[in-house]
Amino acid sequence: MVFAAPNDALARAEGVLDADPSPLHASVAHQVIGIWQRDWGDMRIALHHLRRARDFAARAESADREADVLAALGVALVHAGRTQQGLAALERGIERGSGHTRARVLFRRAYARWVLGRHREALEDVRRAIPVLRQVDDVIWTARALTLRATVHLTLGAVDRADADFTAAEALWDTTGQEHDKADAVESRGLAAFRSGDIPVALRLLDEAEERYAKLGTPTFMLNIRRCEVLMAAGLAPEALAEADGAIAVLDGIGGQSTRKAELLLAAAQAARLAGDAHTAIARADMAVRLFAGQRRSWWETHARLVLIEARVAAGRSSGRLVADTAAVADRLASFGAPAAPEASLLAGRIALTLGWRADAERHLGVAARSRHSGPPLARVTGWAAQALRARAAGSGRGVLEACRRGLDVLDAHRMTLGASELRARATAQGAELAALAQQASLDSGSPRRLLVWSERWRNTALSTPPTRPPADPELQSDLTAFREIAARAEEARRDARPIPALEREQRRLEREIRSRTLHLRGDTPGDGHRFDPVRLLRRLGDDTRLVELAVLDGRVQVLLCGQGRVRRFEAGLLAEAERETEHVQAGLRRLAHPGAEGRLAVVEAAGRRLEELLLGPAAARLGDGPVVVVPPARLHRVPWALLPALRERVLSVSPSASGWLRARDTEPPPGGRQVLVRGPGLATGGAEVPHLAGRYGGAVVLEHAEARVPRVLEELDGAALAHIAAHGTFRADGPLFSSLRMADGPLIVHDFERLDRSPYRIILSCCDTARFASVGADELLGLVTALLPLGTAGVVACTAPVNDAAVVPLMLALHKGLGEGRSLAESLRDARAALPGDALHRATGWAFSAFGAA
Repeated sequence: MVFAAPNDALARAEGVLDADPSPLHASVAHQVIGIWQRDWGDMRIALHHLRRARDFAARAESADREADVLAALGVALVHAGRTQQGLAALERGIERGSGHTRARVLFRRAYARWVLGRHREALEDVRRAIPVLRQVDDVIWTARALTLRATVHLTLGAVDRADADFTAAEALWDTTGQEHDKADAVESRGLAAFRSGDIPVALRLLDEAEERYAKLGTPTFMLNIRRCEVLMAAGLAPEALAEADGAIAVLDGIGGQSTRKAELLLAAAQAARLAGDAHTAIARADMAVRLFAGQRRSWWETHARLVLIEARVAAGRSSGRLVADTAAVADRLASFGAPAAPEASLLAGRIALTLGWRADAERHLGVAARSRHSGPPLARVTGWAAQALRARAAGSGRGVLEACRRGLDVLDAHRMTLGASELRARATAQGAELAALAQQASLDSGSPRRLLVWSERWRNTALSTPPTRPPADPELQSDLTAFREIAARAEEARRDARPIPALEREQRRLEREIRSRTLHLRGDTPGDGHRFDPVRLLRRLGDDTRLVELAVLDGRVQVLLCGQGRVRRFEAGLLAEAERETEHVQAGLRRLAHPGAEGRLAVVEAAGRRLEELLLGPAAARLGDGPVVVVPPARLHRVPWALLPALRERVLSVSPSASGWLRARDTEPPPGGRQVLVRGPGLATGGAEVPHLAGRYGGAVVLEHAEARVPRVLEELDGAALAHIAAHGTFRADGPLFSSLRMADGPLIVHDFERLDRSPYRIILSCCDTARFASVGADELLGLVTALLPLGTAGVVACTAPVNDAAVVPLMLALHKGLGEGRSLAESLRDARAALPGDALHRATGWAFSAFGAA
């Protein structure tokens, strides 16, 4: 019962002990309590009961009973970090047992050896156990043995063998009532999906396993470890770190398994390193190394040493000793048959290169490069990164570019299996090194056009295709409706200064549910095979329009000025200085949004001039007189480009990529020309421009007051030619896809927009924070505007800074006047700025808005 209904089994066992049982029955009862405490409770209590069970088995004079207890005790001792004692108990169990019982003990020793990282020995034990278990038709233990063998195969990279064993085990589990084992089988299938590169399916199966465990009331530490692996591969390292640290706290609180704590510390170290927190990674990895060493778990200790070295390198350490240590780790991992061996060889090669040790670097990189032709996607990417570094060390620019192309192609194929735009964006981080190597090789070649091609290759790829549409999922729809209701109630409570902790907890729970369901979506659009063509871009720009793409190499901004049939390169300032100046500008615009701050105007204008020097450099004087399209890197998304003197009086638009601008130019407006005007609640002006616009657009759909509810708004926005939304915007840095516009029934979030068949051709968002984004992955943006661009929107006007609601009204009316006269969004916004009064408040309001896209 202990793995079918754990808590019921515990209660029954305690009841047996209360009834003065025979030694045989007392042994069984103590063993059940010991197993329960071993897997889900306090290890000290577990060891006490398992030793009592062993003593009662000896009194019962049952060799098989004693062997079975010794097996359970041996596993518990291994989990407690007492490896030698645990293996000795398992050995005695094998000696005492016979036939069927001995096969069960062999299975437990195989499990213990798997925990210790002795994978080939584990396979040998389970190979001996399975025929005996099958012969006596022991369905439960045969299924357990098959599941374990599959898990070991996965660890060694034998995915096909693992799939066959998992399939056979699952067929057996379907005939039993072993609910905990069934949940474990679902969890294992999630691990198999992850190892084969299917992250959405892995996340779905792990979530399903968690629901099953929750019904049984049992902790899920192994599941936490596996979910951390998947989250890290999906680019969600901060969440993986939070999951690992949370599980460690729970484990410490119940006095749980020392082995699981070490594994969780290793997961936390890996997550911290990927999240850019090298010092936390060093602390967690060092503790994991010491625990694994004490537990005599060499396979695990070696993996932890690799992470420790990676964290030290990330913290800026580099030495000959580090090269030797990394090479030794790579050799040990290779001897174990561990898939992480190429990663260690790549790291040794990287460190050797920084020290100028060319021969050592070539040797280590050559080993790592062997993985580029086989294995899961991220392992192949490791191989191509090693090959690119080899080519660079050999002075072959062509070799660097070919390796980078092949590696990014692998990542492209992997990325398109992800349905959620968030996962696609975050997955690009794994190609950042390849993209940077290719850009540097292009810069060294002296070809601005080649640098442009490679700057585009890995920029805002999440926008290259629409996210997968959520299916007609009633539970997702229900969660979204409940989320809006709770968020609206919480907002109302805040206005009334009432306490809202319960509402906030429920809102966070619903956000987790919605996000979880979205991350489960699998990509349904294969890559279109499109490659950026600079000739096509230059043809579309013509003689008048200039496109300015900013690339960042070694921290410095490189300006690629495209137009008049050619691409020219100029060097500008340091990215870090530009980011600091942008923050000063944002602070100044916030002050200017309030009357009485006119004195700040000169400060903001001076900052605009400094930004121009840092971001455009000499290119500012070569922009010509026509329209300008700015393509900034993700880290400069908060720049108010219209503030820069060279851009202030121009037709100016912003695009996340040159490819995105071309797609927007090619987007045809929908038939019918329907206009939709939406007015949300709580605006200082009440959205005063909307009634005026309703008069201007005679047949427009106007949604306000109770009609401005999310379902109705989405229905009308779908396929509209023009939408104007006057509603409070909220940007969520902690969850950019929960950034929202406030409607009558609660927030309209990015996840809602992603359900549209086609978002409006042109959309104007007239309130604060609507053009704020989160910078993620290699060079990706997540937010309201970037959710709209892949869904059919060709142009957006939105705000990059807080604005004064009253000053927005004349700007919006002037903007729509230009649209009514047949001008584009960028042309209309330029003319609208010029039509505003010349005071500081109105000038700052005009600078805060940008036109995105090409409509």
